[in-house]
Amino acid sequence: MASGQNGVDVTVRGAGVFGLSIAWACVQRGARVQVVDPFGAGSGSSGGQVGALAPHVPENWNPKKAFQLDSLLMAGEFWASVEAAGGVSAGYGRLGRLQPLTDDKAVALARGREVTARELWGDNAVWQVIEATQAGPWAPVSPSGLLVRDTLTARMNPRRACAALVAALAARGVEVQPEAEDAGRVLWATGWRGLQELSRVLGKTVGTGVKGQSVSLRFDAGAVPQIYAEGLHVVPHADGTVAIGSTSERDFDDPAATDEQCDDLVARAALAVPALAGAEVIERWAGVRPRARSRAPMLGAWPGREGHFIANGGFKIGFGMGPKVAQVMADLLLDGRDAIPEGFRVEDSL
Repeated sequence: MASGQNGVDVTVRGAGVFGLSIAWACVQRGARVQVVDPFGAGSGSSGGQVGALAPHVPENWNPKKAFQLDSLLMAGEFWASVEAAGGVSAGYGRLGRLQPLTDDKAVALARGREVTARELWGDNAVWQVIEATQAGPWAPVSPSGLLVRDTLTARMNPRRACAALVAALAARGVEVQPEAEDAGRVLWATGWRGLQELSRVLGKTVGTGVKGQSVSLRFDAGAVPQIYAEGLHVVPHADGTVAIGSTSERDFDDPAATDEQCDDLVARAALAVPALAGAEVIERWAGVRPRARSRAPMLGAWPGREGHFIANGGFKIGFGMGPKVAQVMADLLLDGRDAIPEGFRVEDSL
């Protein structure tokens, strides 16, 4: 592709996980890239705490689930390349996940998914029903005495992941700038406020922001699976903390304010995972996550704005989708190759 102003091939606006990952994919292919974010890297929802890279259930297969599976399987190599380039750990670890089963109906459903997981995931990962005693003292409370264990789920420390991408880009001569003129093709990965602006420009709501709150506990669980119980993510990180999240709030006044909902998260976590009872709360966090109207990531050309592209709306699954989104958007930006799956296109949210 022809270079733009000052020899820049791609301008990436937004230094969250989508923007940074796409910038890295482009740089790896030899493109000259500039990254622009007036608030700095990881300043939005990508600077959160939780980092649960969890798959959709292995049934009712569709393009979104297939895309996510590809991305989760790419993640190990993707983050290893980032860490090798910049020398900063992203906190990635594919340690799996445990989910308690409440009753006979839930157990039967989970056993059925053992079969579909073998069909859909192949030899890449397993989904199996196990005795809770097999998980040791880290096991969550399970009324049935049984758990689902999958080996596809991974953890990610969001802030460290953003720092690792920044370091990798810096090693290739790309710094995150507070401002710069557009040059080359322009990729907008500007989070929930970007969705608001896009809605204003297009004259219709294509997405919104959903506030979430989470907490971080001082508790070194070791290299154990994360837990998903009663809608609660419990994610042990390599730095001796456990992240608990998260809430979902459509209506809010202060995007960064925390409240009593964080106390509720701590109380629910102690009930679900007794090992966490009494653990010290070391941080409370709140931020707004971009949610496209289609609920899938919004990828592709900006309608009516030649040379401009969008990667936004990775609601709750941005880090899990990041490696594949980076690949697909680099294909589009650098080679004009459109491999965006059904349901992910910008027009799907119009």
